Amino acid sequence: MDDHRALAAFSALSQETRLQIVRKLVVCGPAGMAAGAIAEALGLSPSSLSFHLKELDRAGLIDQRRESRSIIYSASYPSLAELVRFLMEDCCSGHPEICAPAAAVSVCCSPQEVKAQ
Repeated sequence: MDDHRALAAFSALSQETRLQIVRKLVVCGPAGMAAGAIAEALGLSPSSLSFHLKELDRAGLIDQRRESRSIIYSASYPSLAELVRFLMEDCCSGHPEICAPAAAVSVCCSPQEVKAQ
């Protein structure tokens, strides 16, 4: 990821509503959510949601697909992973003990946690 793409992603995520949308879509997983369901869950008007989804799409942080008459949005996991890698790139300047605590943290749920939901 180059600096320009990282800045576009950070810019999109620096707005509270867009951050909430991405977090909601991450929780939904690859199945995603219809635009109307996102608007309802976050208490947004359709026009406001459309504006924010456009910004997130432009930054490459979400994907969309058509299912019948609905547009389903989902988090772009490869782009989000690339953004995390960008942040951690060269983090330790040759001293891996500096990054060890961050690298040891698992933010993904285990298969058993997924089944329990």
